[in-house]
Amino acid sequence: MRWHEVTVHTTEEAIEMITNFIHELGAGGVSIEESGTLNKQRDTSLGQWYELPLNDIPEGRAVIKGYFSDTTEMDSIMESLKRSVEQLADYDIDTGSPTYELKEVDDEDWANAWKQYFKPLRISERLTIKPTWEDYQPTPEELIIELDPGMAFGTGTHATTSLCLRTLEKVIQGGEDVIDVGTGSGVLAIAASKLGAKHVLAVDLDPVAVSSATENARLNGLESNITVKLSDLLGVLRESEAEGSEASLGVKIPVQVVVANILAEIILLFVKDVYDVLAPGGTYVVSGIIKSKQDDVEKGLAEAGFTVTECHEDQDWVVIIARKL
Repeated sequence: MRWHEVTVHTTEEAIEMITNFIHELGAGGVSIEESGTLNKQRDTSLGQWYELPLNDIPEGRAVIKGYFSDTTEMDSIMESLKRSVEQLADYDIDTGSPTYELKEVDDEDWANAWKQYFKPLRISERLTIKPTWEDYQPTPEELIIELDPGMAFGTGTHATTSLCLRTLEKVIQGGEDVIDVGTGSGVLAIAASKLGAKHVLAVDLDPVAVSSATENARLNGLESNITVKLSDLLGVLRESEAEGSEASLGVKIPVQVVVANILAEIILLFVKDVYDVLAPGGTYVVSGIIKSKQDDVEKGLAEAGFTVTECHEDQDWVVIIARKL
């Protein structure tokens, strides 16, 4: 089978938004390659080392590729994508004068090629992400997350996800009911469960994400610990009111922890729902926030009744820990 390959040369800052646009336009897969320069600040707290640049992409730049079936009408796709990217200026997101390419490729050119770059990665003191196709011998203290993210979902290597994972390691004490909003590959839900959460409800509005998260929960032997649903938080609240939460959701509403790794603009749309679904004293871990949007998110959290207790940064991304007092 042949595919249309759309390439966008842009900035690392714009990755999350442009990737989302490509998914929404119906892509069968998305790949992202960031700068391989050694000049960028890198985390070496766990002994990571970096030898040679992985590519010649300029510092701060990124190359995003989306793949569409050969039956797709690409003129309208390209027009919609360019229009959406242009509108990012309204949100103060620098796209760096993006350029676009369109060509046809065969399945074997992309379907599995990205896997050679996804290796076992120690994210925090305890959490290590291991692709299912790689052999790896963990140390006794490591918690291994087996992951087959597919072409469309996170591997845990992006700053927003790794920030969330390191924060969950601090937040989860054991025995909590947790909700993961916009679960994607399910990596955060799996991490929360392995860190000791009583049960995790993972929700997403994308049926492909629900399928991916369900399969990754199975790969980690956590089918009985993680419930994956095609839903949003409002749907969860309504279902809990109608049927009783534990029977259908696996968690008891209100829960002790909510985690969301979603774009700032989306986060601000459901802050009140998060507040309603959290127990008093509960914790909201929120990431996917570009640094320029941090103040907006903190303001939205405060207006909903949250108290921001901590913020941590990685490159230009921020994770916020907020409490419902």
